[in-house]
Amino acid sequence: MKIDAREIAALTQAQPAAPRMDMYASIHKALRAFMADTLLGLGRMDVDDNLEFAQTCDRVMQLLDLCRAHLHHENQFVHAAMEARQPGSSQSIAGEHLEHEQAIVALADGVNHLMACAKPARAAATLALYRQLALFVAHNFEHMHEEETAHNRVLWQCYTDAELAGVHDALVASIPPQEMMVVARWMVPYMSPAERTAMLSDMKQHAPAPVLAAVLAQVQPHLTQPEWTKLMRSLGLPVVPGLVH
Repeated sequence: MKIDAREIAALTQAQPAAPRMDMYASIHKALRAFMADTLLGLGRMDVDDNLEFAQTCDRVMQLLDLCRAHLHHENQFVHAAMEARQPGSSQSIAGEHLEHEQAIVALADGVNHLMACAKPARAAATLALYRQLALFVAHNFEHMHEEETAHNRVLWQCYTDAELAGVHDALVASIPPQEMMVVARWMVPYMSPAERTAMLSDMKQHAPAPVLAAVLAQVQPHLTQPEWTKLMRSLGLPVVPGLVH
């Protein structure tokens, strides 16, 4: 995939005149942030520091777990919705999902190989894994762009926003609590302030108070003090100092 100036201009023109329900926007922000941070962390890892080495390898595995789960959620809910009203519309991306599953297995094998390496061999194995992960991230960035444009066109043509919200709510309800906390950690800090407020206001209204408290505790260390203050004020909650930077 090659993007030129004309394609960049076309991306802006392709956006709907009025905002539509976009199931991809927030979760893709989370995935892009998690992928980029993990790739950079792997590239700067001190292979001679056993704790940092173990933590970084574990971070890559966490990313792979989330990517695998994300593929499953999209297949089960988003692709099913597309196929129900426009058969064949998800086939191209579904094929890429199969390729991603294979890439995830290969990357996990690479992590396991790296963790089994003797210290003198770690540097070379780390560089190999870093390059392998970089290609995976690059392909995923292109893949997510295709979903956010081509797939959204199908969804917007075939469904009302209320119907899309129903699909989204069913998808979210299927996510286990532990996975949801990982998603929140990477989603909320990389949203715009308005997006944070919208998401957490809905959670404040519909989720039990301990769930909202757990999510806020999870994301607070990853927000700046001004970001945290804005968020608390927008939610009508007291601004409690915490581990922010």
